[in-house]
Amino acid sequence: MPALACFQMPRAVKITGRTSTITNSFVNGIVPCRQPSEEEVAEVLAILDLDPPDLRCAYCGDPSTEWDHLRPIVAKKRPTGYITEIANLVPACGKCNQSKSGSPWRTWITGPAAKSPTRRGVRDLPERIARLERFEEWRVPTIFDFEAAVGAELWAQHWANWERLTALMHECERTAETIRQTLNRAAA
Repeated sequence: MPALACFQMPRAVKITGRTSTITNSFVNGIVPCRQPSEEEVAEVLAILDLDPPDLRCAYCGDPSTEWDHLRPIVAKKRPTGYITEIANLVPACGKCNQSKSGSPWRTWITGPAAKSPTRRGVRDLPERIARLERFEEWRVPTIFDFEAAVGAELWAQHWANWERLTALMHECERTAETIRQTLNRAAA
């Protein structure tokens, strides 16, 4: 029986638990993406002191699995104005990218967030922070007012779609809860 005490039983998934995924899709679906040249990628990797054949996470040093937006493109459920471009991207591992989420990198990297480099005891953290600071100085990232670029009407339509979708998710959650309760009673 003691072995079961540490085992966490699964819980019912909530449909509304995915609203942040939907919000990120609404932002990522509109954010411009500029493909870098091979020279730009090589320059970034040199600044970050990373070896292309053995690409590592700029934050912790684990094997890199993706590129992370150093400056978040989503904050408070809306675009920050940053875009997807080499001046705002660093190699990252999944643990760091997911843990950092939409946090400012400086706050997150030294903070108590689950799976942050500080929390995981990354030994060369001061050197990694210094390299990330050099990267920030390398090039000013593009940032602009998306609403001004597309017009107030189209912008409002996009976010009205988001509101309808998230409201529908809440309605779906209420229906799912009724179904779940009915099935739980039937299975008892």
